[in-house]
Amino acid sequence: MAPKLQIAVYADGADVREMIAARQGGIVNGFTTNPTLMRKSGITDYASFAREALDATGGMPISFEVFADDFDEMERQAKLIATWGDAVFVKIPITNTKGESSIPLIARLSAAGVKLNVTAILTLQQVREVTGALDANTPAIVSVFAGRIADTGRDPVPLMREAAEIVKVKPKAQLLWASPRELLNIIQAEEVGCHIITVTADILKKLAMVGKSLDELSLDTVKMFYNDAAAAGFRL
Repeated sequence: MAPKLQIAVYADGADVREMIAARQGGIVNGFTTNPTLMRKSGITDYASFAREALDATGGMPISFEVFADDFDEMERQAKLIATWGDAVFVKIPITNTKGESSIPLIARLSAAGVKLNVTAILTLQQVREVTGALDANTPAIVSVFAGRIADTGRDPVPLMREAAEIVKVKPKAQLLWASPRELLNIIQAEEVGCHIITVTADILKKLAMVGKSLDELSLDTVKMFYNDAAAAGFRL
């Protein structure tokens, strides 16, 4: 049985079948996707995929990302995506590919009532800028890529704890721990005060192991090695 968590667990992916399974499993509270995941899933028609995903997720929060690099086109896409449903959050990257800040666009869209998921954040300065730009009356998600921070050899936990304090000034903004690398990240994210964590299907499957006896897990591991050796027919 999966543990009872205070943090909201969002499934991250672009496979509609996995979305349906995650929703039916009763563990997840929402969904996220992005152009990279969509491409890996072989998606070529964005709007068609979005319609299927919205049906699959049954009214739970779901984030779709703009894919333009020009801010005017980002704004047009964001306003269109926002019309797809009340559960939709529009993902806006913190900068474009030239490194130009998206903060002015974030401020305009949030003031216009567009629910945003600001993505690809990796620094506390970016968290401060985004939080300052958000309209206090518009729900938003601030996605910090804690897993990518860890990939650089830095401990993301202190940064995420401070980010949670920064985001508190906007009560309708939620801090999201993005790009987790292991199940432990769910526990860490909850402990530091994150509201949401995104998880892959592989991590989601491991939730049932939370709190499992280590003695029992040790025995399971020994059995796995024994059974695999037998199945391989090893002889000495």
